[in-house]
Amino acid sequence: MCIRDSMKPIPKYLALLLIIIGFYACASTGSPDGGPYDEEPPKFVRATPAPNAINNTRKNVSIEFDEFINLENASEKVIISPPQREQPEVKTSGKRVVVKFIDSLVANTTYTIDFGDAIVDNNEGNPLGLFSYAFSTGPEIDTMAVSGTVLNAENLEPIKGIQVGLHKNLNDTAFTKLPFDRISRTDSRGQFTIRGIAPGKYRIYALQDGNQNYMYDSKTETVAWSDSLIIPSMAPALRHDTVWNEIDTTHIDTIYEVHYTRFMPDDIMMRAFKQESSLQYLAKSERPDTKKFALYFSAKADTLPTLRGLDFDEKQLIVEANQRNDSITYWVKDTTLCERDTLTIELKYLETDTLGKLVPTTDTLRMINKIPRERRLAMKKEADEKTEKERKKKEKKGDTIVVETPFLTMNVDAPSELDINRNIVLSFEEPVENIDTAAIHMQTMVDSVWQDTPFIFMADTIAPRRYEILANWQPGQEYQLTIDSLGFKGIYGLYTNKVENKLKVKTTDAYGTLYLNIVGAGPHAIVQLLNNSDAVIRQQPVSEKNTCDFYFLQPGTKYYIRLFNDTNNNGKWDTGNYDKKLQPEEVFYFPKTWEMKANFEFEETWNIHAIPLDKQKPNEIKKQKPDEAKKIKDRNKERAKNLGRT
Repeated sequence: MCIRDSMKPIPKYLALLLIIIGFYACASTGSPDGGPYDEEPPKFVRATPAPNAINNTRKNVSIEFDEFINLENASEKVIISPPQREQPEVKTSGKRVVVKFIDSLVANTTYTIDFGDAIVDNNEGNPLGLFSYAFSTGPEIDTMAVSGTVLNAENLEPIKGIQVGLHKNLNDTAFTKLPFDRISRTDSRGQFTIRGIAPGKYRIYALQDGNQNYMYDSKTETVAWSDSLIIPSMAPALRHDTVWNEIDTTHIDTIYEVHYTRFMPDDIMMRAFKQESSLQYLAKSERPDTKKFALYFSAKADTLPTLRGLDFDEKQLIVEANQRNDSITYWVKDTTLCERDTLTIELKYLETDTLGKLVPTTDTLRMINKIPRERRLAMKKEADEKTEKERKKKEKKGDTIVVETPFLTMNVDAPSELDINRNIVLSFEEPVENIDTAAIHMQTMVDSVWQDTPFIFMADTIAPRRYEILANWQPGQEYQLTIDSLGFKGIYGLYTNKVENKLKVKTTDAYGTLYLNIVGAGPHAIVQLLNNSDAVIRQQPVSEKNTCDFYFLQPGTKYYIRLFNDTNNNGKWDTGNYDKKLQPEEVFYFPKTWEMKANFEFEETWNIHAIPLDKQKPNEIKKQKPDEAKKIKDRNKERAKNLGRT
């Protein structure tokens, strides 16, 4: 009898399948790891011409790196000096940056190409960092550098992207007649570095160059300059760098010394401004609605223009001008004239001619209504029909129909809790023709009885159609304002309705107080109290004892302080003038924020020169925020953490 084995051999294909299944069963159930991220920035390999080459005549520059690269914001970040009339072509090609000069190369000149952090690797965007390249068309290469900061002169905001240039021609007219010899551009912190400078003496300027010709030839351009000559120098220096612990990044592993060459000056501070225009011309005219038209001039004027109506009597106009006489509103009193589609006027004013002199000019202007008469009538008819329809609907329902009397709109700013340092304000949407001050009554509560109290009624000296009611406000006292109906009459015949407001003045312990002792201010310094929008709330001069106090400050409110040296003692900050070599008035910020508390007093001593200008303005109210520094992404640590590795 023949006995056979009951175990049959496993086919080869089945055995192979089991091996594959076993392999995957032993593998991790997570997603497959693609390997470490590339965290290495591009490395410089070579360049043609070589870095710091001399006697170069090639107009094409090729800079090669060890991996594929990109250029980020090349037009903003790449700076080529000396400035070029026709901008060179700057582009990437695989692992190379290629720069093609269009202008002819100037003999015996050092050329620098400053890339900043524009060069990044193609895959992860890792920045190379501050990278610059230079060559010379002569037998020597210049290596000096100067650096500093450009701030807005009025508010110490860093100015981003403004040109900063050097002139070796020390004549003041070089800035207005010649392009810069060396150039740079500020970053988001307002900081700049000019490289490739030869030893010597220079003048330095900043310029928001609208027409890109590298010279100051338009008063509309923002400008700054230093009164001191710039003399580049260099010296050996030492700094301490740190290595942070990779595991506990709050602790330092190593502090080590770095020897380097310091290029000076490296603390140039420039205050930029836009010069107030003195060119006088009619910039704009408009008729925003039927009742008024407006004229806008390019600069302030000592006198108002002369206006004559060609198809109406100009005596029917009421004139409202601002303090500068550069914005003028004309109200049309005659309602018949208001309905005309066009009012034609002859305007005589002073205009600046090509020689910069004011000459008499006459213009004929047609002030046209924005909405034609036919359309206005159609809109009125439509509104009247809608009103009549609603009236009939109410009549059918038996509702009481109330005919509303139109009144002159008067806005009364008299809060129920009045601040001690404020007054009651009345404002109107149209000019007031007649005021009956006898219709205004101010009373105060005495022994539960309202008694008349004296007050002053006066027109605002700056804002048109605005009036103030002043009284000797007593802390904690109750007051009542009453204005009888028909107290004010507008130019179109409407009267105001009756007003009755009760208010109570806050007590002194509801406020905070700030006392300032100021060191280093000029003889006519003015201190401004600011809100968190950098807007002026109040201002007052520094006393002869170099103090400045602010009372009745609101609790829970953040305050900031700015000071300017009012050199010409006119009560306002003034810009500079390059033609007169007049710098803008100096501005300083107290580098601190006060969050006021009720019934609390702060006293501070402020040396306005204690810290540099670019460190003074609190970051909370800076509008120009610094760009985030480009860093290596450092994603491998996160990857290792996800994989459970240390």
